[in-house]
Amino acid sequence: QVQLVESGGGLVQPGGSLRLSCAASGSISSINTMAWYRQAPGKERELVATITNDGNTNYADSVKGRFTISRDNAKNTVYLQMNSLKPDDTAVYYCNAGILYGVAWYGQRYWGRGTQVTVSS
Repeated sequence: QVQLVESGGGLVQPGGSLRLSCAASGSISSINTMAWYRQAPGKERELVATITNDGNTNYADSVKGRFTISRDNAKNTVYLQMNSLKPDDTAVYYCNAGILYGVAWYGQRYWGRGTQVTVSS
């Protein structure tokens, strides 16, 4: 079992920045990838970014150049630095951990409860 706790969400003006954190605990060795997803009201959950155990990252086209996913292995924490935020970035952001090979997820996946990000003037 892996437990994930997100933090760092809040209200920010367009063009502003936030850094989300996801603290992982439990059987961390059972996963090889951590990811950030988001879900806006009335919309489907979408993948924002992934980072593998070896540091490989991928981003949704909508956030490339603005968001950066990173890890601090000593703290068992993954971050999402969000810059140049837009109103369309408003969503609940969820941390996810699982086993990813290529573009496919395998086995058990773990989710945090989410943290709200609101981009509004």
